[in-house]
Amino acid sequence: MPQTRSQSQATISFPKKKPSRTVDKAKSSSDTKLELTNAQAILRSSCAKILPLSPRKRLGDDNLCNTPRLSPCSPPKQGKKENGPPRSQTSKGRRLVFDNQLTTKSPSKRERTRVHQNKIHSSVPKGQDITTDPEQRCPPEKESARLRLFKQEGTCYQQAKQVLTTAVPDQLPAREKEMDVIRNFLREHICGKKAGSLYLSGAPGTGKTACLSRILQDLKKELKGFKTIVLNCMSLRSAQAVFPAIAQEICQEEASRPAGKAMMRKLENHMTAEKGPMIVLVLDEMDQLDSRGQDVLYTLFEWPWLSNSRLVLIGIANTLDLTDRILPRLQAREKCKPQLLNFPPYTKNQIATILQDRLNQAFNDQVLDNAAIQFCARKVSAVSGDVRKALDICRRAIEIVESDVKSQTILKPLSECKSLSESLVPKRVGVIHVSQVISEVDGNRMTLSREGAQDSFPLQQKILVCSLLLLTRRLKIKEVTLGKLHEAYSNVCRKQQVAAVAQSECLSLSGLLEARGIFGLKKNKETRFTKVSLKIEEKEIEHALKDKALVGNILATGLP
Repeated sequence: MPQTRSQSQATISFPKKKPSRTVDKAKSSSDTKLELTNAQAILRSSCAKILPLSPRKRLGDDNLCNTPRLSPCSPPKQGKKENGPPRSQTSKGRRLVFDNQLTTKSPSKRERTRVHQNKIHSSVPKGQDITTDPEQRCPPEKESARLRLFKQEGTCYQQAKQVLTTAVPDQLPAREKEMDVIRNFLREHICGKKAGSLYLSGAPGTGKTACLSRILQDLKKELKGFKTIVLNCMSLRSAQAVFPAIAQEICQEEASRPAGKAMMRKLENHMTAEKGPMIVLVLDEMDQLDSRGQDVLYTLFEWPWLSNSRLVLIGIANTLDLTDRILPRLQAREKCKPQLLNFPPYTKNQIATILQDRLNQAFNDQVLDNAAIQFCARKVSAVSGDVRKALDICRRAIEIVESDVKSQTILKPLSECKSLSESLVPKRVGVIHVSQVISEVDGNRMTLSREGAQDSFPLQQKILVCSLLLLTRRLKIKEVTLGKLHEAYSNVCRKQQVAAVAQSECLSLSGLLEARGIFGLKKNKETRFTKVSLKIEEKEIEHALKDKALVGNILATGLP
């Protein structure tokens, strides 16, 4: 069979295409360089228009894989603690500077900032400036206006509240005549070694204790040879406890000892001794020394008229006719009758003058508007004439404005914040603030004449109010102890065949009535010596309660 294939077949060798690949690679490399050059030219020409890249793309010296050079508009690489939004590149504009940044800087942060700035300047072309240091200052003509973030100062309000307290001031306007009478009385009896007694009466808050305290402080600097003893009878456990308290001040006796005959004899011997300084005894709230037969008050008023007595007695109370009504036997003895001085309630003009005088001592600028002062004076003088209430109302109104101002945060230029003490009052107290305080004080008082109010005012509280009203009428005083009030309340309940509550529950009822603005309480260590008083007019209470049959019967029959 013949063979069709040849014994040896020729091999065809195809040439390798190395030259062509080399040429293509050279072309591609030249094209890449050309594109990069064009990109750099475009980047340089339009750098100002390109927005800053995200800080998440690390484009520092150690990571240049995305761009061949650091673009001036790209943010520098930041650490984890410094990672944040890009900073503004323009010198124009404003930025917030806080107090801690103005005063304190950590040295490690400065060094880190300088090293970081050197890196940036080494990689950024000349002629371009990047502001990274917050302490770096621009030229004067391009200096940025700095703002300071701070809260409004309240020093003016604090000074105003300090002078509106009930402490004894240096000056007491509208009480010049009364102070002259007291000053002349004390000088006459102290300098002349002459015993005597003076009784100061007036409504609460009319300046009785304040005037006397101011005069005694002044006389201690001018005169010598007298000793002052001041006792507040509200703090005494009983009327007889006044004698041990006096003995403790004069004879250094123990106050816990009872007032026996030996103590009374020792006190009288000490007061009538030939040698010794004059004794000025001041008894504040003297009407609380009420006792059976009024032995305590009679003894006190008879002491100045003992032979060779060195006692000058000054009594202070709210009751106007204490010596005439409670102590009628003093009228029979002309020598024992004390000198009387009445303090009338403050008028509208007097209250406004006192408030203005206090505020002038606090601040140059007016914290309260004149309209607010006149409004407060008019309201207080129409009710009681108690200047302490006017001071409390103004102080509370200032607190409202102060809290409102402190809650505000205000931006001011740094140049205007250099002298904060000379700044004006941020916000003045107006009529609306004073009216708000007065409505808060008087808004919770009872209005029994309204429909539906009877259910909100329990029967036991009504009987307690009636008992206090009848008790103050009988005793002709404004304040009574809780023990006497509970006794009268129990008698009324027994007569009306109503179950009475205990004394502790009676104190709780009085607290509820105080919260409604009907009662006034002056608490004591012992419950039965707590002072209770009415804070609204008697006619208003009687008119509001007389529509009920039971309450009307209580008021009509009176105390048993």
